[in-house]
Amino acid sequence: MSKPRVVAVGGPTATGKTALSVALAKEFGGEIINADSMQVYKNLNVGTAKPTAEERQGIPHHLLDFLTPETPYSVADFTAAAAPLITRLNAQNRLPLVVGGTGLYISSLLK
Repeated sequence: MSKPRVVAVGGPTATGKTALSVALAKEFGGEIINADSMQVYKNLNVGTAKPTAEERQGIPHHLLDFLTPETPYSVADFTAAAAPLITRLNAQNRLPLVVGGTGLYISSLLK
């Protein structure tokens, strides 16, 4: 069985991950899977550098802004949610871009 296609973009806050990943998604028919442990929470926009709707430029973003702040979320929850998204996007001939600043999320998913 071949490995799924996926691109990972990681790094610290404010290094251009969003702009790069949106450009890649536009160029290669991709969708973004958020890999930031704080951007999963609703209403925590300040301090998380969560991309605005304008910055997302119509590119679908998954696992972003979907939990209430009191809901626990772990690396295990992330990998359990992200892995099927990658499979589904590959089946739809879409390029999954795993993007965020939580390196543990990215490395756990890819390994």
